[in-house]
Amino acid sequence: MQVGGKIVVVTGGGNGIGQALCETFHKAGAKKVVVVDLDEARAKAVADGIGGASFKCDVGREDDIKHVIDETERQFGSIDLFCSNAGIGGGFDPMSPNAGGISDEPWMKSWAIHVMAHVYAARHLVPRMQARGGGYFLNTISAAGLLSQVGSPAYSTTKHAAVGFAESLAIAHRAHGIKVSILCPQGVDTNMLKNIPKGPQSNDGNLSPEQVAADALAGIEAETFLILPHKQVIDYMRKKTENYDRWIGGMAKIQAKMREEFGK
Repeated sequence: MQVGGKIVVVTGGGNGIGQALCETFHKAGAKKVVVVDLDEARAKAVADGIGGASFKCDVGREDDIKHVIDETERQFGSIDLFCSNAGIGGGFDPMSPNAGGISDEPWMKSWAIHVMAHVYAARHLVPRMQARGGGYFLNTISAAGLLSQVGSPAYSTTKHAAVGFAESLAIAHRAHGIKVSILCPQGVDTNMLKNIPKGPQSNDGNLSPEQVAADALAGIEAETFLILPHKQVIDYMRKKTENYDRWIGGMAKIQAKMREEFGK
């Protein structure tokens, strides 16, 4: 898919990867980039900088997603590319004695933003895209959805679920002309990453949001399902599937090392 001349929506577009996606799509010639964020001021600032439009939206609320879709199509035309990019960190605790020990609130918040936001976008856009012969979804997930994130059970689990839903979306609607890509970077130099303490699991370098956005654009143009800004992730995936027990053992060693480092 070529982004030039297209109507594009980006959630979580007020900063980080989302902002870089908005700016990259604008430079690629998108007809209109709609910047969506819970932070209304940031969304407007990014939109003003690229001649786009903005909406305040809590992506974990179906009514908010529906409003963005309805208003975008009413004001600017049919959405060609919907980028479900918003995400949250939190819940990082390599010292936790129980992977299921945190309260329900962070689990449900992660589920709403990392999984249901993608579902809501599809629920309200798939029928429209199907009726007009196609469309495109870019879902920003994380390498954590393919591998894991030591110390963050809620983050890792919901990112895995997001990969599963994206696969279902791509399989179910390929015949309808609807394309899907998932963007799965490791460390990216964003505020979210800065709020997570460094650990031995972060040894592959942090990419800039701009580089990740450039890789996302290239993946969309090639209509590639799996977009990996950190190329080594594919090797980690192979090692995981080749010998799951060995992979679990290696991850457990990382967990132990992190506990040693953070316990000092």
